[in-house]
Amino acid sequence: MSRLLRPAVVVWLLALIGSLAVIANTHFTADMSAFLPRHPTEQQSLLVDQLKEGTLSRTLLIGIEGSDPAGRAKLSRGLTRALMQSELIATANNGSDESSAQERELLFRHRYLLSPAVTPEHFSVEGLRESIANSIDMLASPVGVLLKKLLPRDPTGEIMQLFSALGGGSMPNSQFGVWASQDGQRALLMVQTRAAGSDTDGQEAAINAVRLAFAEAAEQSAIDDAKIELSGAPVFAVEARATIKSEIRRLAVISALGTIALLGFAYRSATAIMFGLLPVLSGALAGIAAVSLGFGSVHGITIGFGTTLIGEAVDYTIYYFVQSSSADGDRAQRWIERFWPTIRLGVLTSICGFAALLGSGFPGLAQLGLYSIVGLITAAAITRYVLPIICPAGIGQRPLGNGGLGKRATAGLMHLNRLGAQGRGNWIVIGLALCAAAVIFQARDRLWDDRLSGLSPIPPAAQALDQKLRSDLGAPDLRYLVIIRRHGQEAALAASEEAGRVLDRLVDANVIAGYNSAARFLPSQASQQQRRDALPERAELQRNLNEAVRSLPLSASRLGGFVDDVAAARTAPLLDRDQFQGSSLAMLIDSLLMHRKTATGEEWTALLPLRAAAGQDIDPSRIQAALAAANIEGALCLDLAGESAQLYSAYLHEVILLSCAGLAAIAVLLTIALRSPRRMLHVLAPLLATVLIVIAGLSLAGIKLTLLHLIGVLLIFAVGSNYALFFDRPAGEAQAPLDTATLSSLLLANMATLIGFGALALAKVPVLNAIGVTVGPGAVLALLLAALLAKS
Repeated sequence: MSRLLRPAVVVWLLALIGSLAVIANTHFTADMSAFLPRHPTEQQSLLVDQLKEGTLSRTLLIGIEGSDPAGRAKLSRGLTRALMQSELIATANNGSDESSAQERELLFRHRYLLSPAVTPEHFSVEGLRESIANSIDMLASPVGVLLKKLLPRDPTGEIMQLFSALGGGSMPNSQFGVWASQDGQRALLMVQTRAAGSDTDGQEAAINAVRLAFAEAAEQSAIDDAKIELSGAPVFAVEARATIKSEIRRLAVISALGTIALLGFAYRSATAIMFGLLPVLSGALAGIAAVSLGFGSVHGITIGFGTTLIGEAVDYTIYYFVQSSSADGDRAQRWIERFWPTIRLGVLTSICGFAALLGSGFPGLAQLGLYSIVGLITAAAITRYVLPIICPAGIGQRPLGNGGLGKRATAGLMHLNRLGAQGRGNWIVIGLALCAAAVIFQARDRLWDDRLSGLSPIPPAAQALDQKLRSDLGAPDLRYLVIIRRHGQEAALAASEEAGRVLDRLVDANVIAGYNSAARFLPSQASQQQRRDALPERAELQRNLNEAVRSLPLSASRLGGFVDDVAAARTAPLLDRDQFQGSSLAMLIDSLLMHRKTATGEEWTALLPLRAAAGQDIDPSRIQAALAAANIEGALCLDLAGESAQLYSAYLHEVILLSCAGLAAIAVLLTIALRSPRRMLHVLAPLLATVLIVIAGLSLAGIKLTLLHLIGVLLIFAVGSNYALFFDRPAGEAQAPLDTATLSSLLLANMATLIGFGALALAKVPVLNAIGVTVGPGAVLALLLAALLAKS
């Protein structure tokens, strides 16, 4: 029978074809949403919504540097005009005098629909007398110049209340009529994209449109010494995806070239290299196909992590080629009988380690687990059942130990093995473990990085620019939010008004410094109608006004414009969102009132950002209690910083549980397979010492541990057990150093694993880097310590 018609080969080829067919229709992604909870709590769900769809996820912060202040202002105006005409941009604001005047006129025209002070009593004789007297008193204040111009048409001061609400937070500096940084060296803009935060392609297109518009504005203005700087969540999302993509390519090349070079050094045979990589490539394809079928898409970090599969999966072919080189007669059969049981147990321990990740509530981690399990099973099965059939005779029979450098390396490992066999390695390992434990204990208070940002691939320089632009723009700190969800815009606005009345009382009690709400600038239709109905008829208003000003230093004859405006407001249409289009108020309303389609219809989310007093924090529980007392259904006070910390804590708690489950599974498996708790402990002992030494080393290097380092610890046990098992012997069996071929295969396999995980250590993506710097050194130490602890 032809070799290619053997059942094992046929199954392998069909599986390859099937995997390629699945991969051809696979969607690959590189955004970080896969590392958000799959089943979040209600609070986490709100946080995730903000990360995916919220205003911050769609807001670009733009700085223009270079040129002179007048040139920057010219560029700012040109860029703003161009962006407002782009289909990719929802709104752009640079604080220009023109836009500010437009917004003031809009607020002034609709002030009676917007002002919560508008009630029938407000236009009674007493109400008019009190409000007009207050306006006259304000003429002596710093805003008196503006108020003097407005007084004939707005003697009751409605517009000043609205201006006060609009400027509730800090505002940017202005230079040549546009926003500027505090030091005056940068013009500023705030832009909102149409694409949702989860639409990274749309965000990238919008960012490119901004850069192109700036280049055109600079060319039209003949300014060639200015540059644009962009920041914000859209920029972070696009840059994170680009970083992940570039890192995947780079790491794959490094790992592949390193492994090929290692195999070439070991075998000096292109044929051996080709056959040695077949299980690896098969495992990688099977892993990608499995993740695609299981999750619907494959994350780039999963592919990046797959570079480690090259290092570990190639171990199996190394064991086969090198270990079988010392066998007499039927080399494949002898290898299967002598070494395959140990290798199979090592594969199973690796599977136990990776299987723990399958239970993760974070899809990204579960993808890593599934990819690795399927890849390793495939690679091991190909090595066991396919390679013995298709490999030419005599292939790979040049063990690493036959070369000069390889011979010396193998001799060094053999020396450690002798020390272990003589029982002299115990004290060396114990001493190293105790020293490592002392280092860890000393650094226990600074061992962990408990920040979720520690997992971000965004470099510190980009984060610093974002903080600078945000500070210059006076962008609010959206740490504390009251969030209300309703089916329908009107219901959301009405609930916002109800919550606003609660928050007003908290402002009066100095619990919070202030808040913002979309309902301030777009009240519910019911509230607008109620205010419009409160406006008196012209004759009634004129009578009340004549009586109200009788004792005031202001003639009613000067207030004809006021009477005309109230009469016009009585018949004016109610406000809607479209009337704000093109203004910064539209951006403000959209940022505080979001909607999305759900299975049950459109869901609207109202956000009410809270401002804390200077130097103080807000107690969310107190806000929540006040909202609950007012019976505002579904209103939640969210501390975004606190929820981020809790999200990280949930991550960490889950990884600890998964790691413990994985370690327990490995221990149970070894106990059953080795039929001895003592032998199980003997296999795990060098791995425990390895973990202590690695953690101590990371601490001494100034690297704080994240949950990804903890996953790396689990993988040390999963990978390191493959080496430790070769040094295990049943009780009563004479303990002698392993033969040269076996030690050569272990050393070569260890170097291949080091290349795979070492490549991850070079990654700029923290998720991959943390695993690389943990498992790479850990794999080497696991082999060396296992040799030292191989005692009789």
